[in-house]
Amino acid sequence: MAASLALCASHAMAQSQAVQIYGRLNLGLEEVRTSADAKGQSSSTARLSNNRSVLGFRGSEDLGDGLHAIFQIEGTVSPDTGAGSPAQRDTRVGLEGRAGTLFLGQWTTPYNNSTSTLDPFYPTTAGYMSIMGNGSASSADNVSDVSSFDRRQQNSLSYWSPNWNGFSLRAMQGLNEERSASGARPSLSSVAGIYEQGPWYLVAAHERHHEYQGKDLNDSGTRLAAAYHFGETRIALIGERLKYEAPAGTLERNAWYLSATHQIGRHGLRFGIARAGDGGGSAPATQKIGFIRKGRDTGATHYTLGYDYNFSKRTSVFAYYTHLHNEKNGVYDFAINSVTVSPGATARGTVLGIRHNF
Repeated sequence: MAASLALCASHAMAQSQAVQIYGRLNLGLEEVRTSADAKGQSSSTARLSNNRSVLGFRGSEDLGDGLHAIFQIEGTVSPDTGAGSPAQRDTRVGLEGRAGTLFLGQWTTPYNNSTSTLDPFYPTTAGYMSIMGNGSASSADNVSDVSSFDRRQQNSLSYWSPNWNGFSLRAMQGLNEERSASGARPSLSSVAGIYEQGPWYLVAAHERHHEYQGKDLNDSGTRLAAAYHFGETRIALIGERLKYEAPAGTLERNAWYLSATHQIGRHGLRFGIARAGDGGGSAPATQKIGFIRKGRDTGATHYTLGYDYNFSKRTSVFAYYTHLHNEKNGVYDFAINSVTVSPGATARGTVLGIRHNF
């Protein structure tokens, strides 16, 4: 009997050592204003906003000869309301070995995860998804969100290569499980090439949305990014081109994002600015997909200045001011914790928050 109990205890200990429980709690007390809301009126709101807090479980099993089975279950947590879902974020099962990592599930696309770390305000109200990627799809299939290139894709197959002298590859295929009355069979393909060596971090990423806007119509996003560390300072620059094929013609837009961070002991200074150009292409002037509109003066500029104080490696408080200015025909909004805007509106926010990782 004692031997059986010892064996069970040993087995339980091995299991607990293989599984990691982790999470992030991130809340901000915000005062946000818009010069023209959905009714065209100025408004202000004091609110407590959840910045994509998470609770997750991950682990692996050694299968021998350098091969491991891997798994992760990550869910949403809303400390402000108590809401949540156990597997709505990065969730997967797969194999990891000398040839790379192959996994199935729901995961952020390579187009997204190869550059999101270059935004010091990701994922908050001030995140660059207001402009870069044309909104944010926290969990989407091929029909629930047909505009955003900043997405976590359901029903997907992913491969991440090993690191070859600083170079690595990430690829994803979103399966075409959905059908539409038009006969379209939408699917997603995403790939990113990454070079990370010394102070440099370089990315070339491309994503294709097959038949998202209708049969035989394909959308594409292309990003080039570079970041450089010197001392406790990092500078990053991202350029992006999005192109949509709508039934009435193409809709295209260029954008860029610049960020800078500097750490002084426990103190962190953060800055980011994103700029969207006018929407172009052969589509009519009334064409709109996500935040992007066709025509003159449809661009926007979004900048944020912030400060972090790190009590420890896991706990910090932060403050920032964020300002999103639309040109007279622009309709860009905060991608997370939106305020709802009319054309030409300016949205701004002042935020004080706390973040704890475990």
